[in-house]
Amino acid sequence: MADLTGVPNLSIGDVLEPLSGVLIMDYEAAAAVTKGDPVYLSADNKVTSAAADQDCIGIATKDASLGAMCPVCVRGRVKVKAGGAITRGKAVKGADASKHVVVLADINEGGSATLSWTLKLGVAEQSATAADDLISIIVAK
Repeated sequence: MADLTGVPNLSIGDVLEPLSGVLIMDYEAAAAVTKGDPVYLSADNKVTSAAADQDCIGIATKDASLGAMCPVCVRGRVKVKAGGAITRGKAVKGADASKHVVVLADINEGGSATLSWTLKLGVAEQSATAADDLISIIVAK
């Protein structure tokens, strides 16, 4: 695992530059959520950690138990764990079975692709070469 963010003092789920336009919203945890997990709306105003392709809304910035409020970074820069190789500048989505962000394959806008832009969680700021590398993403739906 390599920390490629340049800010090794921050943990996954920590926002970079918290005063620069980051938007963090609170949702009820529909199940236990771990800081740094990509999360999706599993019910009205409730989030669940993604462990497969989901229309994720952001990254959990704190741990939350079932029924507790879970702060989620829905816009801004946040540190995450990569699920595999990701090239900087590429779109990312949540998640793989380990609840890590993964690259979102380019979409063929000619209409033959079955992927959806709703899966896009953000953009990678660094290139990850292996699973568990730490990178920052810009969360931007």
